[in-house]
Amino acid sequence: MPSDVGVYQELLDQVLSQQTSSLSYLARDWPEIEQWRLEARGKLLDLLAFRPQPAPLDARLARKITHDGLEIEEVSWEVGYGPRCEAWVLKPAGARGRLPAVLALHDHGGFKYYGKEKIAESDHVFPLTQEHRESAYGGIPWANALARERFVVLVHDTFAFGSRAVPVDSLSPRYQARFRDRKPGTPEYIRVYNAFAAEHEHVLAKSFFTAGTTWPGVYAYEDRRAVDYLLTRPDVDAGRIGCGGLSGGGLRTVLLAGTDPRIQAANCVGFMTTWQDFLRDKVHTHTWMLYIPYCARYLDFPDILSLHGPKAALVQYDEDDPLYTLAGQRDADRLLKQIYTRMGAADRYTGSFYPGPHKFDAPMQREAFAFFKRALAPAA
Repeated sequence: MPSDVGVYQELLDQVLSQQTSSLSYLARDWPEIEQWRLEARGKLLDLLAFRPQPAPLDARLARKITHDGLEIEEVSWEVGYGPRCEAWVLKPAGARGRLPAVLALHDHGGFKYYGKEKIAESDHVFPLTQEHRESAYGGIPWANALARERFVVLVHDTFAFGSRAVPVDSLSPRYQARFRDRKPGTPEYIRVYNAFAAEHEHVLAKSFFTAGTTWPGVYAYEDRRAVDYLLTRPDVDAGRIGCGGLSGGGLRTVLLAGTDPRIQAANCVGFMTTWQDFLRDKVHTHTWMLYIPYCARYLDFPDILSLHGPKAALVQYDEDDPLYTLAGQRDADRLLKQIYTRMGAADRYTGSFYPGPHKFDAPMQREAFAFFKRALAPAA
């Protein structure tokens, strides 16, 4: 059968078939959930291979505004390397006391010039972001919509996007040349930057591997750093924090919920299948940000999210999503159902299938917002 790797597909299928996902919760009868999680999460963190010494957050407030019924703070913090991470905090104007919080995780979308601006709206317009929201989110800045449901919503840039993108003036001359005589912030410049960033991705990934670390490890670390920031805020209930996002934001949800016990509710949208699906049919549709060397030996991709169990998880699948096969998505859904059932928490995992392509549209958002309201409700 023809494949993207030609005659060597059979070899790779054999290698994958020999992997046992030995740290899956379904691999054997574990004495208790926490013992399993400690071992499996520890192995995942080893494979992600990124545990830098944390620098002081040095969080700063740059601006506070009220826009369309929301109080919006423009904040930033130190990650420990590269530019400061810029973020927006959104909550209902006039809200008092501690509220549940959600990290709204932006997508990849081939659009690295911006991060948070793709899923949130402030008091000024950012070129090309509305077109992006129209295609992926039903035209809705969903972080704002969720904040109106009485949440503190944190939207931050992650590595290689927005404020955390690779600055052009830090690049070698051969890359800088393509930006000459172009004005930053214009649609033309943004398109040129996004095209450069797509080409540059393999350079970053190979550089990470050479140094002994991984892109997913950096992603997961930077999102845990955002949780650190949330916990400094007096308006956040530390025991009621969730995360969610579409596509690259769905990948980030899986990695964050799988590695950070502070996350109480996880909503993965448009990013769930098995390693077999990625290998056989869809490896070409995904970026370097996904791949964790040797992970299949210990955990299938859905197993990473299961490290969050038995806490609440909602996975939303698009039946016509070109990034996965429908069979692969259904295999992942069955695996997660089996794990949550074995944990005695079948009611805490929901897998919802929607018609249509890769998206997080209004009907999906309504289900997600209701999920966060239930999962992050105050304890009785």
